[in-house]
Amino acid sequence: MSEPRRRFELQSLKADFFKALGHPTRVRILEILRHGGRSVQDLQQALQLDQSIVSQHLARLRAKGVVEASRDGTTVRYTVRDPAVGELLDVTRRIFSRHLEGTQTMLRELQREQRVTRRR
Repeated sequence: MSEPRRRFELQSLKADFFKALGHPTRVRILEILRHGGRSVQDLQQALQLDQSIVSQHLARLRAKGVVEASRDGTTVRYTVRDPAVGELLDVTRRIFSRHLEGTQTMLRELQREQRVTRRR
């Protein structure tokens, strides 16, 4: 297999991974699961969503290898497969925090300019 082809396949895998994270409910599920395994019922209560919706999102995350399921008696518990997912969520939070700080700075600057313009 050629180098460009391998690179493309790796980029495709990355894109599929990010697609799996591409829904607010799935991100919230991961934020909950990063602190420990939970059952569908636990997640349903935490998210205040129907069991079928939570199960669909878990199935998508499981299909992409982001979470894994294990049986605990009659209960299926879901966990994040790799703790680095929690690190990714932290990095994402920092990126958006910086973005919002920049946006707030621009907003304050615009408000300052508007006050100066009104005085003239």
